[in-house]
Amino acid sequence: MNDMTNNKNLIEGRTGMWEMVLGLEVHAQVISKSKLFSGAATAFGAEPNTQVSLVDAAFPGMLPVINEVCIEQAVKTGLGLNAQINLRSVFDRKNYFYADLPAGYQISQYLDPIVGKGTIILDLPGGEHREVGITRLHLEQDAGKSLHDQHPSKTYVDLNRAGVALMEIVSEPDMRSSDEAAAYLKKLRSILRYLGTCDGNMDEGSMRCDVNVSVRKPGDGLGTRCEIKNVNSIRYVAQAIEYEARRQIEILEEGGSIKQETRLWDPGKGVTRSMRSKEHAHDYRYFPDPDLLPLNLDPKWVDGLKAGLPELPDAKRQRFIKEFGLSDYDAGVLVAEKESAAFYEAAAKGRDPKLTANWITSELFGKLNAAGLDITESPVSAAAVGELVGLISDNTISGRIAKDVFAEMFETGKGAAEIVEAKGLKQVLDTGAIDAEIDKVMAANVDKVAEYKAGKDKLLGFFVGQVMKAMGGKANPAMLNERLRAKLSA
Repeated sequence: MNDMTNNKNLIEGRTGMWEMVLGLEVHAQVISKSKLFSGAATAFGAEPNTQVSLVDAAFPGMLPVINEVCIEQAVKTGLGLNAQINLRSVFDRKNYFYADLPAGYQISQYLDPIVGKGTIILDLPGGEHREVGITRLHLEQDAGKSLHDQHPSKTYVDLNRAGVALMEIVSEPDMRSSDEAAAYLKKLRSILRYLGTCDGNMDEGSMRCDVNVSVRKPGDGLGTRCEIKNVNSIRYVAQAIEYEARRQIEILEEGGSIKQETRLWDPGKGVTRSMRSKEHAHDYRYFPDPDLLPLNLDPKWVDGLKAGLPELPDAKRQRFIKEFGLSDYDAGVLVAEKESAAFYEAAAKGRDPKLTANWITSELFGKLNAAGLDITESPVSAAAVGELVGLISDNTISGRIAKDVFAEMFETGKGAAEIVEAKGLKQVLDTGAIDAEIDKVMAANVDKVAEYKAGKDKLLGFFVGQVMKAMGGKANPAMLNERLRAKLSA
């Protein structure tokens, strides 16, 4: 475990400072057309119990058959997390009873997972980057879903999800704040999406998070942890951590002790609630599944998957910094989603890369957020953004006029050049025309000209504004400033 104590992450209590220790267990649904051990479909949103095979329903005599695509997706994820790929892994039965677990056990992995230790780099505010350890990644079946809101006195069970392949990705207890936990989830989701192994849609349940929280005095050993189950958004993960850490600190400062247990997050009340005492591994009576042989991977097959991996967020961020001269922050924003990164590269082709980045991260992302759209739904294409940047770079339009043009592009889907031409928005580069307007403004404001010449330099902005207003904002700003200074100093 890495020691990541940081003074800014400490929490002040009545008896001094406290430190939270966090580890996350993320259940990521594997992108595959069929389930881990059956041929049943995995599409989200199907009618209840329409995607259930005899294997998923645990009919007697039904034998699991492993899905090679799911194995491939797990190995690719392990490689993307710079993790050890275990060439031999074992599927175990994890025994417990629940209404939506038809067999009375879950096929999972325990002592011999498919992926071992790895690392993930957090992108934190201020350009700070921090490494968090990955303990393991193992494959397992999902359970079904209990529906408690369909009948006043009965619980219904939907087995569509039963048997769907999950990757459980377990971190080391290396995080020390809710911000770090949020950064971890964002980065992990980004990597999974780049790899195409999980869509990361927490609102659809295809990525769920269990949060392990404990607190201690700085420098002390690990405290007793509580696990908060199935938190389904990054915002709720952060809120649950903050509440749970405070709850534990209050108990300890009052002389009590923390009971190891599993808790649930209640987003309506903003509190965690006790669910059950925390189980230990022996409570599940793990043993190798007798219907499945140990999984042995060919090293050459693994090497082939590694060679075929896409460029991942960290490598892409470094390339954007080096190749395009972007800041670490801008590069990080652009590579957070592979679609945004691809959009930027297409827009920046043959254009000023820094100016293109500014327009995408500020203007485009701002309008997309306000409209509730993602980059794939943008009414302005990458080529259209590039065209607009080109018009700014060659002084056809000013940056101020460009904002008006972009607003119309976003509303109508029209191209920048088309709008500029139709509205006559090209910059005036004719010094004679600019001089003529300057002379008119100076003649109309003789008193302010005198004040400027007496040393009131701030009035330059007033004159710029007046000339720009007279010229409909079309005067070239650099040329206007230069000509104004010359005339006002004459």
